[in-house]
Amino acid sequence: MSPAWTIGLCLAMPVVGALLVALTGRWPNVREGMTALASLATLALVTTLVGPVLGGEQPEWLVVADLLPGVPLAFRVEPLGMLYALVAAGLWPVTSLYAVGYMRGHHETNQTRFFVCFALAIFAALGIAFAANLGTLFFFYEVLTLSTYPLVTHHQNPEARRSGRIYLGILIGTSVGLLLLAIAWTYAKAGTLDFRAGGILAGNVAPAALPLLLGLYAYGCGKAALMPLHRWLPNAMVAPTPVSALLHAVAVVKAGVFSILKIVVYVFGIDLLAETGASEWLMWVATFTLLMGSLIAFRQDNLKARLAYSTIAQLAYIVLGAALVTPEGIIGGGLHIATHAVGKITLFFCAGAIMVAAHKKNVSELDGLGRTMPLTMGAFFVASLSIIGVPPLGGSWSKWFLALGAADEHAVFVAALMISSLLNIGYLIPIPIRAFFFPPKPDDHGGHGEDHGDHGHGHAHTHEGPGGHGRTGLLAGEAPWACVVPLCLTAAGCVALFFLAHLVVRLIAPITGGAG
Repeated sequence: MSPAWTIGLCLAMPVVGALLVALTGRWPNVREGMTALASLATLALVTTLVGPVLGGEQPEWLVVADLLPGVPLAFRVEPLGMLYALVAAGLWPVTSLYAVGYMRGHHETNQTRFFVCFALAIFAALGIAFAANLGTLFFFYEVLTLSTYPLVTHHQNPEARRSGRIYLGILIGTSVGLLLLAIAWTYAKAGTLDFRAGGILAGNVAPAALPLLLGLYAYGCGKAALMPLHRWLPNAMVAPTPVSALLHAVAVVKAGVFSILKIVVYVFGIDLLAETGASEWLMWVATFTLLMGSLIAFRQDNLKARLAYSTIAQLAYIVLGAALVTPEGIIGGGLHIATHAVGKITLFFCAGAIMVAAHKKNVSELDGLGRTMPLTMGAFFVASLSIIGVPPLGGSWSKWFLALGAADEHAVFVAALMISSLLNIGYLIPIPIRAFFFPPKPDDHGGHGEDHGDHGHGHAHTHEGPGGHGRTGLLAGEAPWACVVPLCLTAAGCVALFFLAHLVVRLIAPITGGAG
């Protein structure tokens, strides 16, 4: 099969999956089987592109239609896009399994619409990953926003609608008001929107204007959640936990930081930004965001809200890596896309499992929970260590490269990374400590209440169906097996990435000229 056909099939498979899910919606088991097949087929197709990219090729697919004169709808698989595509496609199957257990265990409505929009969001994420120019990236960036809006507003209650308005307002406002303006400016000056090695702006834009143009791109990619344009992300936690897990810990937020990283490398060029110092202000904005996000996370008792502000901070690590414009910083930012995705999706999986099995939403309610949910809380602990950056977990490598890149720039950025890691310990590690070492509260009978957007029905689950049931013994208090198996797999992925990080570095090192 030619590379062009492979790229086309990678993009087509999620759309086909969405259609099959819609057609089989009246038969839940068949519907979810279609989701599983589409996700596995997409992953298999994406992985076939890894070999050629590692070999130095950049497979292309040029679609005849032009978005603008001289700006075709075109796709090219370069190393950074390959990494993002692997993250999105690789986590789709495991999240699909988790979603089956969660949506059934939590008795969610509109499940067919949920799985249709989920597949369309993966389609958009792959379009962003493989975009060969800024026009194609912008098109799929908007498709991702629109396809995830029904997921954010899934519960259709006043809180969900309010959060949806904030979600659309910030993400559409920034992309149309800032990102589109930046793209138009680039087209006017460079005469092209293609992503090219070394960038397209050198000699075309005055050095004094580069910081402003970079600012339009950085804040135009509102999905990166740079402060003060971050409010959409905590508000999006009103969505069901599988949405929070994949779309707001992986696909949506990673689309923002991936776009910034790709624009820095292929539109501005690392050398141009390093020579002009045009990205220095962005280093300080990213540093402020990663510290403030961590500090605000401390104040959140709601578990999903705490994880949301943690995500804001962790995204800023990637933006900082891009702004440093050093080979180590770029590699660290790219590597953090993968390590944070696997770690944070595990934490959200655990939060959802706790909600399904124990109906608990707050950190203060988790005392003694490790005795009834040992696998869930054990996975939470492992993922927390990866987010913190403790060996032998994958997050330690991405933070190592970021620290190396920061050391080349200014010691204050190294200090910020260290302080942030200490803050990570402060807001994550007390959770498994409470679960494993604190006794349950005397009036604790399984917990009640509704999560921040996850609306439980307030009674104990019997765990029927794919969620697994009628269990006794050590695992009797765990969530359905369809929830527990995925979180164990992604926790194992945190460990695996420590030992496989060199493969990720080998994949993305060419974008920096081979350094690292």
